[in-house]
Amino acid sequence: MAMVCLSDFEAYAKKYLPKIAWDYFAAGADDCTTRDENILAYKRIRFRPRMLRDVSVMDIRTKILGSEISFPVGIAPTGFHQLAWPDGEKSTARAARAMNTCYIASTYSTCTLEEISAAAPGGLRWFQLYIHRNRAASRRLVRRAEALGFQGLVLTADLPYTGKRRDDIRNGFRLPPHMKVKNLEGAFEVCKMSPLDPSVTWNDIYWLRSLTRLPIIIKGILTREDAELAVKHGVQGIIVSNHGGRQLDEGPATIDALVEVVEAVGGRVEVYVDGGIRKGSDVLKALALGAKCVFIGRPALWGLAYKGEEGLQDVLRILQDEFRLSMALAG
Repeated sequence: MAMVCLSDFEAYAKKYLPKIAWDYFAAGADDCTTRDENILAYKRIRFRPRMLRDVSVMDIRTKILGSEISFPVGIAPTGFHQLAWPDGEKSTARAARAMNTCYIASTYSTCTLEEISAAAPGGLRWFQLYIHRNRAASRRLVRRAEALGFQGLVLTADLPYTGKRRDDIRNGFRLPPHMKVKNLEGAFEVCKMSPLDPSVTWNDIYWLRSLTRLPIIIKGILTREDAELAVKHGVQGIIVSNHGGRQLDEGPATIDALVEVVEAVGGRVEVYVDGGIRKGSDVLKALALGAKCVFIGRPALWGLAYKGEEGLQDVLRILQDEFRLSMALAG
């Protein structure tokens, strides 16, 4: 079958991934209302196309925090890429470098930060951090990422506890024995409760800033109030995100929340968005509403499930071509 659009990759992944892996990647919290709304909200937005504009030459490059990428789509942090493809995050890093875009590697990677760096030297990579009760483990991760040449630190703010994902509970989801959360091996062997620290506050951004010179991007912002607090606490970027609808159900779709956040920030920091992007025209809508760049989560995993690094490049190339075409047709 010709892979023409991102839903083709979704169908392939659903057919061929083990059910427990598919359910984990697809899961939303509770009724999955927010997960589904992320996609539906884009469908409600309409273009006002302009005609007879010279669109013979288009430059779709952009810069994020000063680094140029080939087009405004990066790869969002998601965990456990080996569930989708044996080489896991190494393939993800190679695909991002080949397409000259940004990959945000997750704390919950199934490859080490060292393996990810070695797989695609010179690629633009940010590191996504959860702050854990074991602060020493989080401190070591930040310093490892900086030493390895990661160029940004993405603090996920919307996971003091894990949302209720019903299929994972029904399936008794756990990683297969041959897979490990490589970056945290040995850090939590004595921890009987969730390793995530639910006591994290805005003041912990100052703690992070004391550990690293990397720019700090905060992920999980959905309101004007939190956007203003993020700027006040000195972050360099905001990712408008609801964790793919996997945390609090019945919150806003990210594209709807984007407008409020962009307005509150007023150009003081860069604003990005993830969640629900399935077509190049979705990318154009996000940029028109003030995003500097978008990040894709589940579609990247579908690409990996199809053909690893090559499949993920296919996904990115389709989005790139659709984005360029949407720009031209919208004038």
